[in-house]
Amino acid sequence: MQHHELYESYDEPHCWQYDIRQKRILIDMNECGINLYHMTAMRTKDFKFEFVDKDNKETCDEIVKFIEKHEWLGKMPNRPTHRFTARYNGILAGVIIMTTPNAFSKILGENTPKLEKLIARGACISWSPKNLGSWLIMKSIDWMITNTNFRAFTAYSDPEAKELGSIYQACSFIYLGQTSGAGKQYLDPRNEKIGWFSDRHFRHKSMYRKYAENLCIHNWDQYMNKYSPNWDKIPQLMACHIKEEIKKYRATCKERITKPKHKYVFIKGRTKSESKNLMKIFTGKKLPYPKIRGK
Repeated sequence: MQHHELYESYDEPHCWQYDIRQKRILIDMNECGINLYHMTAMRTKDFKFEFVDKDNKETCDEIVKFIEKHEWLGKMPNRPTHRFTARYNGILAGVIIMTTPNAFSKILGENTPKLEKLIARGACISWSPKNLGSWLIMKSIDWMITNTNFRAFTAYSDPEAKELGSIYQACSFIYLGQTSGAGKQYLDPRNEKIGWFSDRHFRHKSMYRKYAENLCIHNWDQYMNKYSPNWDKIPQLMACHIKEEIKKYRATCKERITKPKHKYVFIKGRTKSESKNLMKIFTGKKLPYPKIRGK
């Protein structure tokens, strides 16, 4: 069953990610040569944590396949910047992927874009210890704090997939409420494999390139910034044609209303004093953790 169909029909008492874990356990154990003795004996200390550089193409490809198989969305996020893994005897058992947020918040004031990363994807293999996910999240955050200038790590949980954000609650993230999300999602009937996507998909760099190709614009790259067009440089008539292409493509897609997502954040500095100063400028409100699972 495709993800876009499951959105409408999924009605289990647990989250979709846990459902995948349950259904895959015998398959994963067989593929990895793991038996019940291994499962009951393994602890997080038996796993090796690693940061994966983007130039490590072999491991990056392995991560993509892992996410497609074990993560409930089944696809990579946009603009991944940092990848982390957990391995058991060399077997890839867990993945965390951080990205540049699609839209920056102001939870640490105007300087937030320089401090914020989004935990966009995360998954553990079915036979791993239940606490491997939280262990991997915190190891990844600690690596980022030690090796980069990022200090705020946001994450979302989707009620439509019966997610509460239990793993973020276990890691003592701050809950910011259930007000996040695009409001609408779209599905391309000609490419259902990519699943439902937000309005931002129409404005991805790769999509602008396709619009330009449709219009036989061969020098499009000169009009692009890193991620979006430099509209000030684009001739007015060309800009109108590009925007019309966006409207035409949107009109061919299915559309559905989406529920707001739960949002969490973890804020930490390299030292206790830095952490204290960051919390002084924190503009969000700590809310009680949600406990009721579902839409």
